[in-house]
Amino acid sequence: MKKSLPLLGFSVGLGAALFALTFRGPRKKFWDRMTGTGITLGGLALTTQPELRHTRIGLKEIMLGLGSAATLYGIFQVGDKISRKIVPNGGQQIDSIYALKRLRPRRELMLRLGLVVGPSEEIFWHGFLQGGLMKKFGKFWGWVMSTAAYGTVHTVSGNFTLVGAATIAGGFWGALYALGVPLGALIVSHVAWDNIIFLVAPTTRLEEEMS
Repeated sequence: MKKSLPLLGFSVGLGAALFALTFRGPRKKFWDRMTGTGITLGGLALTTQPELRHTRIGLKEIMLGLGSAATLYGIFQVGDKISRKIVPNGGQQIDSIYALKRLRPRRELMLRLGLVVGPSEEIFWHGFLQGGLMKKFGKFWGWVMSTAAYGTVHTVSGNFTLVGAATIAGGFWGALYALGVPLGALIVSHVAWDNIIFLVAPTTRLEEEMS
C-alpha cells in the first residue's frame, strides 16, 4: 500500500508528541506511557498498512535477529566506555537511563519490551515509516530520514547520550532493513537487544539492582 507524504508527516508528528508525553510525564508512570506509545504507533502502522500484519518470524529471522543483536550489543559496549570519557556527564546520563528499570518488576519489563515496545518500534519506524520513505525517496534517503526522525523524537528526554544511542541503534536496524533484512528479524533483534542491554547484561551496573 502506498503511503502519502501527509500521512507520513502526520505519523512523525504523532510519534514526536507521544514521545514528548512519555519522557516529560511523571517518572513513576514512564513504562505505562511507553507501552501506550507503542500500542498507538504500532496500531497506526498495522491499520494503515495491513501487510505488516503478516510479518513472518521463522528460524531464519530468529538467527538473523540474534546475530544482529549481538553485533549491536558489542557496538554499545564500546560506545558506553567512550561516552563516559568524552561526553560531559555521560556516565550520569547513562545511569539515569538504566535507573528506569527500577520502576517496575523485571519480568513485567521483559514482557512490555518483548510484546509491545520492541515490536511496535520496528513495525512503525522501519516497516511503516522507513518503508514508505524508501519508496518515495530511495533506500539511502529513506534510511537517512527515518533515522533522523527516530533520533530527533528522543531529544525531548533532555538526555544527549540517549539521543545518540537511539540514533545509532535506529540507524543500525534501518540500514539492515534497507539492505533487505526481513522486518521479522529486526523485531527479534530489537527485542533481544532491549532485554539484554537493559535487563540482562547492561553495559554498566547500578549500585542497587532490582531483584
